[in-house]
Amino acid sequence: MALRKLRFGDDKILRTKAKEVNNITPRILELLEDMSETMYKNDGIGLAAPQVGVLRRVITIDIGEGLIEVINPEIIEEKGKQTRVEGCLSLPKKSGYVERPEYIKVKGLNKQGEDVIYEATGLLAVVFCHEIDHLNGILFIDKALEVMEDEELEHNNESEIK
Repeated sequence: MALRKLRFGDDKILRTKAKEVNNITPRILELLEDMSETMYKNDGIGLAAPQVGVLRRVITIDIGEGLIEVINPEIIEEKGKQTRVEGCLSLPKKSGYVERPEYIKVKGLNKQGEDVIYEATGLLAVVFCHEIDHLNGILFIDKALEVMEDEELEHNNESEIK
C-alpha cells in the first residue's frame, strides 16, 4: 500500500469523466488499497479515483462504519431530499450546503468482481452521491446552494448557536 498524491482545485482531471473498469486487475486492487490508505491519512470519509489522478470508476468510503469499496458504482434509485454541509479533500478549506437525496440505492462491483447493492440514507447517501459525482467530473461546489471558506462556515455556525 502507498499514499497517493491528491489532486486539487482546478486540476483538469477532476473535471474529466472516469472510465468504467472492465477487468479487476492487480492494478485496480492496488488502487483500492492506496485510495483507502490515502483517504484515512487525510482524515477523509470518501475518495474517488480521479482525486488521486486515476480516471477509473472506483470509490472508497468510510463514515465510521467500516470501509466500503465499490467499482463502477451507479445510483439506481433515490428518494427524498436532505441538505448538509459538504467539504472535499480536493477543495481544502471550502465547504458548502448541498441538497442530495435522503435515500439512495447504489449498485456496483466489489473487489472480487461480485455484484453488490448498497442502500444508504443520511450521511452515507451524501458521501455516495459526492464520490459518484467525482467520477462524472462534478464537484460539490457545482451543486452547492452556497460555498464558503471554512472560517466563514465556523463563524456562521457560532452565530446560529448563540
